Amino acid sequence: MAKTGTKPKLRAPSRRTALLGAMFLMATSAIGPGFITQTTVFTVQLGAAFAFAIFLSILVDVVVQLNVWRVVGVSGLRAQELGNKVLPGVGWFLAALVFIGGVVFNIGNIAGTGLGMNAMLGMDPKIGGAISAAVAILIFLSKKAGLALDRIVVLLGAVMILLMLYVAIVAAPPVGEALKNTILPDKIDFLIVTTLIGGTVGGYITYAGAHRMLDSGVTGVENVKDIARSSILGVIVTGIMRVLLFLAIFGVVAGGVTLTSNNMAAEAFGAAAGQIGMRMFGVVLWAASLTSVIGASFTSVSFITKSTTSQRKRNLLIVVFIAVCAVIYVLLGQAPQKLLIFAGAFNGLILPVGFAILLWVALRRRDLLHGYVYPKWLLVLGALTWLLTLFLGWKSLTGLALLWTS
Repeated sequence: MAKTGTKPKLRAPSRRTALLGAMFLMATSAIGPGFITQTTVFTVQLGAAFAFAIFLSILVDVVVQLNVWRVVGVSGLRAQELGNKVLPGVGWFLAALVFIGGVVFNIGNIAGTGLGMNAMLGMDPKIGGAISAAVAILIFLSKKAGLALDRIVVLLGAVMILLMLYVAIVAAPPVGEALKNTILPDKIDFLIVTTLIGGTVGGYITYAGAHRMLDSGVTGVENVKDIARSSILGVIVTGIMRVLLFLAIFGVVAGGVTLTSNNMAAEAFGAAAGQIGMRMFGVVLWAASLTSVIGASFTSVSFITKSTTSQRKRNLLIVVFIAVCAVIYVLLGQAPQKLLIFAGAFNGLILPVGFAILLWVALRRRDLLHGYVYPKWLLVLGALTWLLTLFLGWKSLTGLALLWTS
């Protein structure tokens, strides 16, 4: 009998495309409308010292993704399937957390595409959101949905990097000051660091790339090197985007501009590059939001299906998922604030629960890893990082407290 999750071997070009797609899906899933707002606000608050928070969050992200991709990739099983093998039922608990958070945040992602279309073309945000949701649906209705998904996230990821690079150059930030603060910060705010980590590898984002890699068929002990390399590169791509966005905003702030509007990121792009900058912001916001819609939808559905579920059935479920989220957005205009707080608390719980399952598999369940001897250094780093995720989870519970007291 074939192993669960076993796929036909890919040809070299298809293999490269699959790994590149998985890598960018993880990176672009982390870069949504919340990512852009968060990075802008923190840059305004900390200035050059925010460079240290970025550096620290990237180090943690690397450890998390190295472990997640390696365990999922070598085992050939999704995170919830591994959870159910470790302790029956815990995998479905993890799946419920991911799915509920995915629904709520996807409404916010669709809202982001609407705001992006508005900034780009002056289009009504609801119409822009509906059109963008239709674009995402068409990707998954394609006969070659997997290939289309891989190519679109790589293309949009590249567009975002190039546009942010342009604005960062035009803004002319004091790079030397940023580099100094990367190692010797003028100020350290650990709450901002933990928020960054949760926003970059929290919730469905943790598993987006690894589950996409699994569907591509790049699994097993023989692919460990490719799996490890892709996971690190995915975090680096995320880091590059965050650094470029930080430099763009920092250049504007260091130049003496005071950002005071409700949309500080758009204001900063406009201050750096005028009307063209505003349009560029619209493109970046739309691309970031659309790729997050794709990532959230793909990953959420991957948690409620099995490895044996046909690709066609999974794609149709993703289409329904996007359509339902789009209808809710059009009716409400945005994800209700209380639901976002609730989902945020769920996201904070997902990382320690899911990460604990994967580390346990790495430590005690070599049978699920087909005899693979897991590197001890990676386990030690993973365990230390897991302790940090517990703190993140605890902090996220304050979101639920706010929900009931507000």
